[in-house]
Amino acid sequence: MSYKDRSTGLVVFGILTILLGCLAGLFVPLMLFGHAASAKATGAPAPFSAILPAVLMYGILAVALVWLGIGSITARRWARALLLIFSWSWLIMGLFVLLFMVFLIPKMLANLSSSGSTDHPALPSAAIGMVMVVMALIFGVLFVIVPAVWTFFYNSRHVKATCETRDPVTRWTDACPLPVLGLCSWFAFSVPMMLLMPIAGHGVMPFFGIFLTGAPGTMFCLAIAALWSYAAWSLYKLEQRGWWLILIALCVFMASGLLTFAQHDMTEMYRLMGYPETQIEQIQKSGLLIGNHMMWLMAFSALPFLGYLLFIRKFLRRKS
Repeated sequence: MSYKDRSTGLVVFGILTILLGCLAGLFVPLMLFGHAASAKATGAPAPFSAILPAVLMYGILAVALVWLGIGSITARRWARALLLIFSWSWLIMGLFVLLFMVFLIPKMLANLSSSGSTDHPALPSAAIGMVMVVMALIFGVLFVIVPAVWTFFYNSRHVKATCETRDPVTRWTDACPLPVLGLCSWFAFSVPMMLLMPIAGHGVMPFFGIFLTGAPGTMFCLAIAALWSYAAWSLYKLEQRGWWLILIALCVFMASGLLTFAQHDMTEMYRLMGYPETQIEQIQKSGLLIGNHMMWLMAFSALPFLGYLLFIRKFLRRKS
């Protein structure tokens, strides 16, 4: 099959990916600085554990992007596969972020505006509109246009053929169809986040109408981490049991979360996680994720995940 050599493009996008990794790495000291500045300004510092998951996420992302950028420069087929998964995930999440902005941010800004005080005057409607336009432009570029360009490039058959020619060795990413490998990657990424929850969130987890805390919450987080690890490995091997395990767990966790947030709102969970009252008050003023908003957000986000889970089932091995 004839193809156009895309080695130069792989180098260019590899360098850009490394720069993205460096940018993600910069968020780590910025978050630490912001946390310290907020503590100094308010006099009621949030515990460092509150920003620990985000610090870990950006740290992992920075290392992974630099590693993938080097893989792209050297035309490794595993790098092309993982960068395609990353760019698709980035694009899909970006679309959800834009939907979030369109429906929730205007309401949040309006609530903040209506709660203005002498020390903090309310934003005029024109300023709110300008904020929305600027945010839409920034998020549209960073979360839609840029990942769409990455997706278009690494999805090209010419790029795929170039990597397979320059890297003829069968890699671990070739053992699993990319749609399945993408879901395995997300579950693998969620495992360290769940392991961090007992430290970052005091093990607070919704559980069928209540919030687990302390030792019970910690054990629940560890159980979920073990479940996701096994499910990711089983799914990578294209076993049906991994797919069924994820489907059943999704239904159980959704029922548990919906039942809990139908009776409680996120502010109760934040208090149990040790957030200071000043931050909780700001959340309440914004109107974000209070009342039954979290319940509807969970239901809305579960539907596309369920659809994707049904889509990848065709790639799995069936028992003879």
